[in-house]
Amino acid sequence: MGICNGRTVIITGAGGGLGRAYALAFAAEGAAVVVNDIRGDAAQAVCDEIAQAGGRALANSDDITRSDTAQRILDAAHEAFGEIHVLVNNAGICRDRMFASMTEADWDDVMRVHLRGHFCLSQLLAREWREASKAGRAMDARIINTSSGAGLQGSIGQSNYGAAKAAIAALTLMQSAELQRYGIRVNALAPAARTSMTEDVFADMMKKPTDGFDYFDPANVAPLVVWLGSAQSREVTGQVFEAAGGMIAIAEGWRTGPRVDIGSRWQVTAVGGAVATLVAEREPAQRVYGS
Repeated sequence: MGICNGRTVIITGAGGGLGRAYALAFAAEGAAVVVNDIRGDAAQAVCDEIAQAGGRALANSDDITRSDTAQRILDAAHEAFGEIHVLVNNAGICRDRMFASMTEADWDDVMRVHLRGHFCLSQLLAREWREASKAGRAMDARIINTSSGAGLQGSIGQSNYGAAKAAIAALTLMQSAELQRYGIRVNALAPAARTSMTEDVFADMMKKPTDGFDYFDPANVAPLVVWLGSAQSREVTGQVFEAAGGMIAIAEGWRTGPRVDIGSRWQVTAVGGAVATLVAEREPAQRVYGS
């Protein structure tokens, strides 16, 4: 008996990389898995792997960035497996450029896939789960979002991607606060793993070793995601986790730090000294990747 026995999970971008690792791991723990990927053949290949191992899976290639096509994903999941319990928002793209060289299309494409992609399915399911809760059903639902170190700490050459991932971290906090009353838990993770999105930029650092522990294997991140999707995580919500290799960390978000309050309006000439004091007293942020 796996920890996700009887649960149905939708995973976006699950035709390869991290999504594939999550799908295989959820299925191994007893979940029925909807493998969503715009590359339908890749989604089906993952489903075939799951079926060969004795699991249950459904391939789907509908667009996650539109509510009408996102609804088709939910309809297919309901038809195949009944109730939906978990959504893993994993799909994403990169259009890396320095900020001054970025095009509007570079910006818009990344925002559409990451932010709209996190919005459409999540809202449809949140409404469905909310109505079920209001009707008296005890819900035990999960939304698992995907942020990134680029969003939490920043990354040179990735202002579009980093901004989207920072927004997803903030979205997670607000979803958690609003939806907890309906039995919905919302968390996010910032994974570091070898995928099609990282293999070009971090090819040397993330290449597979000839022997020993493969630190950047996407399968290393999967146990945390599966646990977050299980009933065992019902006491955890509104958190952002970082995961890589054998490491799990919890991110500490923005909070009000050192302050100076003079109880009246500031004179412009006095602001510089106050800011210098605050900067000296604050906890320094982590360095932006690549700086």
